[in-house]
Amino acid sequence: MIVTEFGVPGGVPPAKRRGRTLETDDCTSAHARDEAEVRNGPLAGFEPQQRPSFDIPEREPLPRDTLALSKTALLQCLSELTSAETPAVFKNKACALRERIVQRPAKNGDLFLPMDPDDAVNLRRDTLVFEIDQMLDALTLDRAKYYLRRLESGLVKTRTSAINDINLLRWKEYDDIVTDSLWIIDRRDTSGAHAGWYWGNFVPQIPQQMMRRYTKKGEWVLDTFTGSGTTLIECRHLSRNGVGIELSPHVAEAAKRLVAAEPNPQGITSEVVVADSRAADIGTLLAQHGQRRVQLLIMHPPYHDIIEFSDDARDLSNAESTEAFLRMFGQVVDNTTPWLETGRFLVVVIGDKYAKGEWIPLGFYCMSEIMKRGYLLKSIVVKNFDTTRAKRSQEQLWRYRALVGGFFIFKHEYVLVFQKQ
Repeated sequence: MIVTEFGVPGGVPPAKRRGRTLETDDCTSAHARDEAEVRNGPLAGFEPQQRPSFDIPEREPLPRDTLALSKTALLQCLSELTSAETPAVFKNKACALRERIVQRPAKNGDLFLPMDPDDAVNLRRDTLVFEIDQMLDALTLDRAKYYLRRLESGLVKTRTSAINDINLLRWKEYDDIVTDSLWIIDRRDTSGAHAGWYWGNFVPQIPQQMMRRYTKKGEWVLDTFTGSGTTLIECRHLSRNGVGIELSPHVAEAAKRLVAAEPNPQGITSEVVVADSRAADIGTLLAQHGQRRVQLLIMHPPYHDIIEFSDDARDLSNAESTEAFLRMFGQVVDNTTPWLETGRFLVVVIGDKYAKGEWIPLGFYCMSEIMKRGYLLKSIVVKNFDTTRAKRSQEQLWRYRALVGGFFIFKHEYVLVFQKQ
């Protein structure tokens, strides 16, 4: 019987497997021979519990807390793994480090007590343990050391794209960033200055996700339908500069108060302007802040006439027809596109509507208007749509109407993502 270096049995001859292999009879002696090496270096005193020579450690669900570690001490521990010449030494040292991370004793040497702030590194405990488990699960020593080098690289290097601050060398730590096209959001974020008083505001999670995916700290975001200021509040939270345009003066004033209530430790710019997004002088507005372009456009227009937001004829919710709505929406896109940096992103949050028993695919119509202007469609996200306050007390009535009329009740909206070419 052949046992690969990490104890996985198989019928493939050693010559056809990558890395060295150990005969079964050699496992016990190899383990015994290497026990002394495990007791040396920074891992001394943190050996794994007694177990059969090549068992994978018992794996319990781990908390998602963040550990403040000494980067120097952790790199020294990983260096010991790199220098391991036999599978047994590597595995025992990896198990020892794993237990040290999982248990985190109160007195744990210099690994958990970084004296120099410049030497501190914050790592999610569950993510770090996952990386170690990947090494332990590897079928060859070469593969285990590949995972080890990848972990080391994430500690000493940073690799981001041109459009966000996500460190791709530590991408596993960003599991709160959604990459699926179906979003089920149980409840809106009400932290900080966020408030749900305005009927037309979207959940803060939408601009939060979009800014983290498509902007860097310090960059500029333009929201053409500001409403209660949700986007600008998130801008402050995420250290992005934000400019919002709102047609209604009284709504704009309320938005200014809410945005001002959100802490601004980084001193970023947050400005709400009363104007019509179809004709606003955005170039002059940006120039006042020393800017020529924005890096993200966010639009959450009215879903035509589902909610009448004002009696202003310039309000898209007062458009006389679907065609008129799309024409006005297109004018907003035309007026803002020149001020979006090439290669950056436009996000539109929009839903459909019913009219005279017919489903009007407003979202797809808006998508078509944008694509006609040369944008590249990157994603269509379908997000669950919470019941409006007007319908919340009439859910059974709407269900009855749906059964009678043969239609379905709206429970979704779209988050459309485009890239400027």
